[in-house]
Amino acid sequence: MVDTTIVSGCLNELKQQIIYRIELNYPRIHKCLLNLNDNEICSRVNENSNSIANLILHLCGNITQYIISGLGGNEDKRFREGEFAEKKDIKIAELDKMIKETAENAVGIISALGVNDLLKIYPVQGYKLSGIAILIHVTEHFSYHTGQIVSTTKALKNIDTGFYKGMNLNKKNNSI
Repeated sequence: MVDTTIVSGCLNELKQQIIYRIELNYPRIHKCLLNLNDNEICSRVNENSNSIANLILHLCGNITQYIISGLGGNEDKRFREGEFAEKKDIKIAELDKMIKETAENAVGIISALGVNDLLKIYPVQGYKLSGIAILIHVTEHFSYHTGQIVSTTKALKNIDTGFYKGMNLNKKNNSI
């Protein structure tokens, strides 16, 4: 017999870790945007690369489709191809607001999910996924593209983002 208290506790911990990582990514993107100008966010290294603007639009589309629509029950209005279309007139402030609001909305929906919501199967983007699978997908996807944005920013500006400033990352596991 499965102890539902343990299962509930484990799923609650999963939700908290997902929320933590979503809330970790937005400030990293925000910091990058503060270091860039409108031309830099719209530039592509080559025709096979995406601009930072495209990556942020893509993240908003993905998070909205999977979490806000898929788990939250809102209408799916995603136009994925448009996320990758060349953008020349989009502004940093607009992108920053979009990704912040999208992440905040997703966190609100995730916070309200119960055990049954996490175990339920949802149709999203042609897939049939559990709530858990959706949360893992969005977390991985958000982190992956945040890394691309950070890497592009570092390459364009030759800066250290300082995400771990003041932290000793050389501590051994047994020295907590």
